[in-house]
Amino acid sequence: MRAVVYEGPRKVTVRDVPDARVEQPTDAVIRLTTTNVCGSDLHMYEGRTSVEEGTVLGHENMGVVEEVGPAVTRIKAGDRVSVPFNIACGTCRNCLHGWTSYCLRTNPTEGVDGAAYGYANMGPYPGGQAEYLRVPYADANLLELPQGRDHEDDFAMLSDIFPTGWHGTALAGVTAGDDVAVFGAGPVGLMAAHAALIQGAARVFVVDKELDRLRLAEEIGAQAVDLTAGGPVEQIMDATLGRGVDCGVEAVGYQAHDASGQEHPELVLDNLVEVVRSTGGIGVVGVYVPEDPGATTELAQQGRIPFQFGAAFTKGLHIGTGQAPVARYNRQLRDLIVAGRARPSFLVSHHLGLDEAPDAYAHFDARDDGWTKVLLNPGA
Repeated sequence: MRAVVYEGPRKVTVRDVPDARVEQPTDAVIRLTTTNVCGSDLHMYEGRTSVEEGTVLGHENMGVVEEVGPAVTRIKAGDRVSVPFNIACGTCRNCLHGWTSYCLRTNPTEGVDGAAYGYANMGPYPGGQAEYLRVPYADANLLELPQGRDHEDDFAMLSDIFPTGWHGTALAGVTAGDDVAVFGAGPVGLMAAHAALIQGAARVFVVDKELDRLRLAEEIGAQAVDLTAGGPVEQIMDATLGRGVDCGVEAVGYQAHDASGQEHPELVLDNLVEVVRSTGGIGVVGVYVPEDPGATTELAQQGRIPFQFGAAFTKGLHIGTGQAPVARYNRQLRDLIVAGRARPSFLVSHHLGLDEAPDAYAHFDARDDGWTKVLLNPGA
């Protein structure tokens, strides 16, 4: 089968790899109809992770079940499904408590709980930027979707970024009537803004320097904060008459940049500590890593990110972090889409065939204007 393969920093190719197949009785094999390029894929693409060359990328996947193992009883061939990026057994302590993103059984990497498709340190599972995908523990992981092609682009967001954005608001404690600051207008940040507005936030401020992304934020009813026009903290404090926001979402991660393009991994955390009012909450869903040899400082290379923790403590802020347990949210978000209450596809900019993935990665990584979300259609 054809697949997108990591070959080294800023190099991916599309080539033949071994076919996905049922390997365990609880497996299913999916024929991919849509698979996305994710902002977190760029960390690997840029050479800022330990991902191995030859890895098939892609953790935002959906499609149709082609085959199931003999122990699969809920899912059947022909089902249209969304595939959470978490690979979870469904029965360990963490899974039973709803933390499928930290499954204790699926990742043999020492010191890492939780597994995912096609990602550094997240287990030996090929990704889904391919024609087919093996899904372990199919009954526990797959979300059934209505048959047909309706809402294809919306449902494509259910495997990661829509639940991750929603998780950011949950960690932050967003409630109706809140003012919310979202730092980062990439796909996850835009999903966090969409989630906060669905939940009744009074105002959502979205901070970025890419004008095409800020325009999308305004289209869904958020207020754009262009960090090239002045300090984002000052802009938000002025808009809230000095009170600050009730909560905030960090949707940038360890490669945060200032307006000039200089990297400062602590920048967004510092800004959120300043702009969130005392006793408020911060949800951190931007990716941070235990080690980052490409970082600009020695501490950051060790995964140590100094930020204003003393100020956060003094203000009584609560801070939640980590990867989203997709299965906690995806059923409800699917139903919001079907009911017309959510439309996460607003950020989709490109539909491309699998063979166009190398160009897609290059444009998306360069933040070229208009390249906000790329969907690959392997069957195209």
